[in-house]
Amino acid sequence: MASRRRGSSSGGTSSRQPANLRIIGGEFRGRPIRYHGDQATRPMKERVREAVFNLVGPAVKGKFVIDLFSGTGAMALEAISRGAERAFLIERSFPCARVIRQNAELLGVSERIAIETSDTFVWSRREPVLPDVPRLVFFCPPYDYYLTRTAELSDLIREMIETAMVGSLIVVECDGRFDTDTLPDADRWDVRHYPPAVVGIYDVEA
Repeated sequence: MASRRRGSSSGGTSSRQPANLRIIGGEFRGRPIRYHGDQATRPMKERVREAVFNLVGPAVKGKFVIDLFSGTGAMALEAISRGAERAFLIERSFPCARVIRQNAELLGVSERIAIETSDTFVWSRREPVLPDVPRLVFFCPPYDYYLTRTAELSDLIREMIETAMVGSLIVVECDGRFDTDTLPDADRWDVRHYPPAVVGIYDVEA
C-alpha cells in the first residue's frame, strides 16, 4: 500500500494548561468538561484535538474507542460527541477516573463508556479481550514515556495495530523529541506537526 502523505501545520502555543476544557464538535459541542487542573495529565490543546478530529473526519462514527493514558478523557468524550458508538478508557489516576465518570454522567453518556483504573502497560500485559470491531485508538501518554519507556510503547502500538480490524484508526501523540520514523510500519503513518505536539495517524487497511 502506498504510504499516506506527511504534512505539517503550525501555530502559536501557550505553556499554561487550561483549567477548563470543552467539547469542540458534534452533539455536545461547547459543553464544558470538568478538569481538576493537574498539569501532570497534560490535556491535549484544543487546537490539536480539533485538528485530530478533522483528520479522522466522519470515520469516527460507529467506532469503538480505546483511549489509553486517557487523563481527562477529553479524546474519548469528543469521539462520543462526534458519533463513536462506545469508549473504553484506561487511566491509572483514581481522581482523574472519577472526574471522567462525572463528565460522562453530565453529558448523559455513562452507559456508553467504561473506565478501567489501571496502568496501561499492566493492563496490556493481561492480554485483554476487546470487541472485534473497527476501533479508534488514542495513544496520548506523557511525552517522556517515548524516551524512558520506548520499547514498551512501541510494543503496545504494534499490538494495537496487529489486533485491529480493517477500518480501524490508531492515533499517536508525542512531541518533537521522539523520532516518528521509529514507529511500527513507519511509512504507513500520516504525521502532522502542531508544535510542541506531533500527531501520527495509522489507517488499518487490508
